[in-house]
Amino acid sequence: MNESDLQTLVEQVSIEFFAKPFRHQARFNPRLRTTGGRYLLKSHAIEINPKYLEARGKDYLVGIIKHELCHYHLHLEKKGYQHRDQDFRRLMTEVGAPRFCQSLDPTVKVQVYQCISCQTEIIRRRRFQESRYRCGRCGGKIHYIGPRTQAVES
Repeated sequence: MNESDLQTLVEQVSIEFFAKPFRHQARFNPRLRTTGGRYLLKSHAIEINPKYLEARGKDYLVGIIKHELCHYHLHLEKKGYQHRDQDFRRLMTEVGAPRFCQSLDPTVKVQVYQCISCQTEIIRRRRFQESRYRCGRCGGKIHYIGPRTQAVES
């Protein structure tokens, strides 16, 4: 899929699901890392991460486009276009747009701790200060083992 195919797809999705035209530019942005797409407030352009098309396919890409078009149409109508706004959440459920993108990376780095008394392993995404916490099972002291890479459940 090239840029003109993406532009056509965004225009079709806008008419089909929102009954409103998309009059601005849609483009791929390979520099996007942690998001499937983004809506630019000043230029009203929509940028899409091409890695999601390669990894998840066209149907998943349509979901990302719906999400970004929710931002687009609500912003132009001067309604609540941010994730926390009620207008945005209502429109997303109406058109069936996903709220978040699934991760492209199937693994995540986790922090591993262990109880000194009962040897229970405690896994967290973020580090914490061991001296401030105790084991939930036996009340023993906790010590840090180190980071580990773990598969993400989808």
